[in-house]
Formats: sequence, structure tokens, C-alpha cells
Amino acid sequence: MRNTNTGFELSFRESLFQVVSIITTTGYATADYLKWPAIMTVFLFSLFFFGGSAGSTGGSIKIVRIVLLLKNSWYELRRLIHPNAVIPVRFNQRTVSDQIMLNVLAFFMIYVLVFFGSVVVYTFIEPDLSSAIGAVATSLGNIGPGLGNVGPAENFYHVPAFGKWFLSFLMLLGRLELFTILILFTPSFWRN
Repeated sequence: MRNTNTGFELSFRESLFQVVSIITTTGYATADYLKWPAIMTVFLFSLFFFGGSAGSTGGSIKIVRIVLLLKNSWYELRRLIHPNAVIPVRFNQRTVSDQIMLNVLAFFMIYVLVFFGSVVVYTFIEPDLSSAIGAVATSLGNIGPGLGNVGPAENFYHVPAFGKWFLSFLMLLGRLELFTILILFTPSFWRN
């Protein structure tokens, strides 16, 4: 798992701890995973978007939504092969309604748009792209350590005040779920 001469047991333990910490949005890091092989960094970064389980206070997309997206994509391929077949998405032996699938797809799309838009905004504060991506991903998902200048061996001390406010807003957005906060910015919410 690592390029150093540490044993398998230590490498496995450090890797497992980082994976569990990131996927549960605990915020701890016991090793500098940015020094590991690049494929491990990419793998850990992909976990930034998984978040906790359904109903948890962890941020990010949530595992259940990712499972539903993957199942829907797989079933969509099957529907293309068999256009007349009725193939519903099932989760825990229950059929998932089309409305729930639309909500999951909408959440995913808005999350991706907010992520990429926030990365663009944050690159004006932090020109290093990997640091900007890491700061936005870790803030939006409430992960803890990120990439680059906000990696596991670093912190957010060097971020200017506006950047801290922006990342704090992203943390709030990620923790309280996107729709809850974004609905406050719609005019129809304030009319009623």
C-alpha cells in the first residue's frame, strides 16, 4: 500500500483507518496519504463523495444514493436491450419509485454542479488546483483532511478569511443537505 519498507500489517491498518475515517466523515488522519501511490490518493479522493449511510449526519452524497444511481444505470442498460420490459429499481427487496429516483438524480446533479462551481470560485482564492479541489470536496462532504495544502499533514490556517467563510458555507451546505439550504435562495419559498 505504501512505497516505504513498512510491513503489510501497518500499511493495511493505516489504509483501513483512512478509508473508515473518510467514508464516515470522522475527520481524522493518522497517515499522510498524499505520500502514498497516486492510485491510492485517487481512491481515497473518490471516497470523499460517498459520505455516510442514509440517515447519518455525515455529509456528501451518501452511500444509498450512490447505490441507487449505480442500480438505475445498470437497469437502464437492461431497459435499452429489452425496451418493452418493465424493470424497476429495487433496494432491499422493495421497488424504488420513479419520484425517488428523480430526487436522487436531481440531488446528484446539483451536488456535482455545486462542487464544480465551488472549485471554480475557490481557485480565485487558492490557485493550486489540487488544493482547491481538495478543500471544496472536503468542505462540501464534511470529510476533514483534503488534498494539497489542506491534506492530512496540513490544515486550513493559511486560508484567507473570505476562503474560510466560503468553505464554512460549503460545510453547512453539505451537512444540512443541498435542498434544505438551496431552497432558502428560491423566491417562491419567501412568498408563502
